[in-house]
Formats: sequence, structure tokens, C-alpha cells
Amino acid sequence: MQKPIKLHRPLVNGVVSAIRQTCLSGRQVFGKGKYADKVVPKLLQANKKWGSRDRSFVAENVYEMVRWWRLLSALSRQSAVGSPTVDSSLKDEEIIEMLGVNLILKGFELPEWEEFAGLDAATVLEKKKELESNRKVIQSIPDWLDEMGAAELGDRWDEEIAALNKPAPLALRVNTLRTSKKWLVEKLAEKNNWRATGSSLSRTALVLQKRRNVTSSYFYKKGHFEVQDVGSQCIAPFLQVKPGMAVIDACAGAGGKSLHLAVLMKNTGQILALDTEPHKLVELQKRIVRNRTKIIQTQLVAPNRHMNMFTNSADRLLLDVPCSGLGRLRRSPDTKWKLTPAFIEKVKIKQAEIFQEYSGMLKAGGKLVYATCSILPSENEKQVERFLANNKNFKLEDERFISPAKDGFDGYYMARIGRFK
Repeated sequence: MQKPIKLHRPLVNGVVSAIRQTCLSGRQVFGKGKYADKVVPKLLQANKKWGSRDRSFVAENVYEMVRWWRLLSALSRQSAVGSPTVDSSLKDEEIIEMLGVNLILKGFELPEWEEFAGLDAATVLEKKKELESNRKVIQSIPDWLDEMGAAELGDRWDEEIAALNKPAPLALRVNTLRTSKKWLVEKLAEKNNWRATGSSLSRTALVLQKRRNVTSSYFYKKGHFEVQDVGSQCIAPFLQVKPGMAVIDACAGAGGKSLHLAVLMKNTGQILALDTEPHKLVELQKRIVRNRTKIIQTQLVAPNRHMNMFTNSADRLLLDVPCSGLGRLRRSPDTKWKLTPAFIEKVKIKQAEIFQEYSGMLKAGGKLVYATCSILPSENEKQVERFLANNKNFKLEDERFISPAKDGFDGYYMARIGRFK
């Protein structure tokens, strides 16, 4: 054990407050509450007097408790073994006890607080050892997700879910329209004291050795880089765009991949970024200005609207479709508590609809990429197989899976498909 950790009531109360906001009393834990990545920044912003260590303590422990809720519940004294639920009677002191369990697992000796009385480190660690063979508890996932993952991935599921429970590294994508990778590495070290290394998966990727508040950086504000996972950075190059092409990003969201495509096209040609949610396109417009991108146009489309106006108009088409998001559990751990099997079934129907209808945007001789941030074959290669069986004028050229276990980044799937008539 490390030396006793110094805990301050305001910080512990902050952790409790964040946990309360991310769950809905009486329902499945984190079932319909806010996402931790929305709650934590607001909490930190509201407590400006907290120092950097204080802020790190609160953020890290909130994310860890969300990630390991089922395991922490199993190791605490008052909770049912392995329960993934929280009821309305859960008291603040019981949440604090679960925080104590989390600190024990990180190797800290607890202070003599009333909430920690009788919470013995040796007992906690021994109990954890006894649970090692219980994957759904030791990996802190719902029963249904463990069953689905095992059914779809077989032996791969063990290593993938273990990797998805590790904190995500912070990755940047260098905007080579504004700067070079070498120059940015040097400036981040010189001006910000940030150390960054490259990745073999992406030429434009930089991975920071420590988490930083990157959006406050001068170089971010000047558009020298964007925050984008390395796995996500593999998708735009996979589309094989060239300068001067007409490209449609049909599910653009806030446009991270549209911006990357503009870089690959050397700011020459046309990119049409479509989405059904206006606030995402508003964010993309801000990023377009910051990145000094000239070829991206945004267009809001109504849900379920037919895309006849775009028929046969694109040399390249990106279909980064809605999905379960299971490949991004490391940065969004509460996703696993909010998801349901019914939602995944609905999203697979939506994927197939988008795939079929939107593929008509592609010109003969063009190429599309179907992509998800899921690790489930039923959302990925099975969707591609079904589409190709129903559309004989399309042919699979290549597919790629970014594995959290093997590659160390978020999980992504991408398939490049050519239309030959």
C-alpha cells in the first residue's frame, strides 16, 4: 500500500455529486442520467478554486467509478454482489465507501474516516481475487453485454473487453494545412511542455504522454491540430480521396472526418457534410473556420428524408453510420450502462437503411467507406455482407478493423466498397 491519501471533503463531495448526476435513482446505474464527459467539465468549471491535483483527483475517480461500478459494488460491504444497479436509497456515505474501494484498488491507504471504518484492504483484495473468474463482474459489464460479446467475438471477447476498460490515450491529429508534424511536436514541447509521440497507424497522429487541457492551447485555437483518436484517423485515408473530387460525408456529426478529408484533398475539390442534428453542424462550422478549410459545405437533412437530390453525385462517399459505440468504451465508460440489447437491434436496422439508401449517392466508378466505432460483427462485416448480397453492382475492395486489444486505441471497423456500374 502507498502512504495514506489525503482526502478533502469538498473533493469527495464533488465526486459524489457527479456520480449522482450520471445516474437516475431507482433505475439501472447511469441508466438515463447525464454522461460523465458532460458532468465532469461542468463540475470543474463550477469549482475554479480547485488546483490541478484536485481537479485530476475528481475527474479520475468519477470516470473510474463509472467504469468499475459493478466491481466496486461487489467489493463494497453494503451492495449486493456484482449488482449493476443503484436504488434511490443509496446514501452518500455508501457512495463514499465505494470511492474508498476504488482507492484501495489503486494502492492507497485510506484515512480514518467514518465512511471507511471496517473497510479492510486485505479483505477487499482477497474478495477481488475470488471474483477473477467471473468476467462480467471483474470487467464490470452488464450480463447481456457479456453474453453478446462472447457470442459475437468468441475468444477475442476476453482481450477486447479488458482493453476497453483501460483509460484512453489522448490523441491529436495534425492539421497539415496549417503546420507540419515535426514543427508541432517541437512547439508543444517548447511552449506547453507537452511530450507527444507518433503512431504507426496514422501519419498525422500525435499521442500525448499525459492528459492535458488541449483546447486551451494556442496551437489548438489556431487550428494546428484537432483532438481525434488514432483509430478514427484511419478512416479518412481509407476512402482514398484525391484533390478535386466531389465527396459526401453523409453522417458527418461535428465533422472530424470531414476536416481530415479536406487535408487529404489539399483543400481542393468539394466536401458536402450532411447531418440530421443542427448543433453538430454548428460546431463543424466553427471548426472549419479554425482549421482554415475552404472546401467543406454543410447541409442539414431531415430524419428519414430521401436522398434523391444527391443521387450519382459523389466520387467518394463516407458512411460513418450510427452504432452502439462499443469501440469507444474507454473514453465513454457509461455507454455500457446506458445501452440495451433493444437499442442495438434498432441501430442495426438504421445502419442497413442508411447503407442501402445513401449508397445511391455514389457515381459509377466511385468508392464508399462504411464505418462504425463498434467491435461487433453484426454491426460491421455482417452488414457489409448483407448489402453486397443485395447490390450486385458493388464490390468489396478492402476492410480493416482497429482493435483496442491489438492496436491500443478505440475500436473501429471500415470497409471500402467500389461501385462498378
